Amino acid sequence: MKTIERLLAEKLLEISAVKLQPANPFVWASGWNSPIYTDNRRTLSYPALRSFIKVELSRLIMENFGKVDAIAGVATGAIAQGALVADILGLPYVYVRSAPKDHGLENLIEGNLNPGQKVVVIEDLISTGGSSLKAVEAIRNVGCEVIGMAAIFTYGFPVAIKKFKAAKVELIALSNYNSVLEVALETNYIQERDIATLQEWRKDPANWIPTKYEEA
Repeated sequence: MKTIERLLAEKLLEISAVKLQPANPFVWASGWNSPIYTDNRRTLSYPALRSFIKVELSRLIMENFGKVDAIAGVATGAIAQGALVADILGLPYVYVRSAPKDHGLENLIEGNLNPGQKVVVIEDLISTGGSSLKAVEAIRNVGCEVIGMAAIFTYGFPVAIKKFKAAKVELIALSNYNSVLEVALETNYIQERDIATLQEWRKDPANWIPTKYEEA
């Protein structure tokens, strides 16, 4: 029987929400070279997968976080999925901007939170954890308690693990980098020789230098 982690990894690869190109790396907006690119917003275009994710995120929240008063999505990638989770759980919903609006009320949090509420944050992707934890800080600043974060996917970077630990935020994710590599290898999406390169990248993604492959 497949685990949720491997089942979702398989689905993400199938719809190209996750792409692996160790021999022809992507360049992220940060300037990092990367053998992987992830865009979980693509999952919203597939009704069965969209429903699978919202149900499984809701299950993780109920099993791990106890009483929850509100759900918060992180803009922009998790706005829609956060709303779907809040709906299935019957909970109030807000989303957190990356920066305050430059007009009107200049809101950073869209929606209504009351001081003392226990909030679970929804993310689509955890990379370094920086933007995710800024959302946590914004919620804490209005007097609410962030009791955890639930994500669709995490790279499992050491730097992110340290940041979440320092911020005292429990992170749970439906799938992860290791599961993607396992499924990709089993389905011949990548080759055995790619594994070392892919694992090396995760150790220090900011300074990773792509491996030059010799012609077969």
